[in-house]
Amino acid sequence: MRTTDSMTIAPSQLQLRLIQKTDNAIVAKIIRETMTQFGCVGEGYAYVDPEIDDIYTAFNEERTRFWVLENEQGKVIGCGGIAPLKNGAADTCELQKLYFLEEARGKGFGRKLTELCLQTAKELGYKKCYLETVERMTAANAMYQKMGFEKLCGNMGDTGHCSCDSYYVKML
Repeated sequence: MRTTDSMTIAPSQLQLRLIQKTDNAIVAKIIRETMTQFGCVGEGYAYVDPEIDDIYTAFNEERTRFWVLENEQGKVIGCGGIAPLKNGAADTCELQKLYFLEEARGKGFGRKLTELCLQTAKELGYKKCYLETVERMTAANAMYQKMGFEKLCGNMGDTGHCSCDSYYVKML
């Protein structure tokens, strides 16, 4: 097992672990629930991405990783991962589908998972990490900027998320 396959977040004892096939339904629910709360429903958003209902398979490819965050009772309360940027440079990954249930937001878990994604991206040989979001996800935008992501004027690659309005990249 690689050191990035799972980690405990102390003192809360929450567990970040690689996704399992049995997590597909709850991960799809978390993504769609979060997207709905922020008004990001319909074409051009991750809400309609075809892989949402089978994230396990989509992220079971070379140079991809996807984690879930479990609370002390084993309930999945968040998720996120990295994959090669579609139609992007080979040295660029994309931070994808970083979403948390409301009960898990504002507690630093997004930062922990993003740090894990960035460290893993380096280990996988990526030089840059790209992400897309929306301006109305203010806490996420603030976190990305604090973590050294630089705001871009437009998108990179071909993610299909034409309704996003905020784009970032970070050198690894």
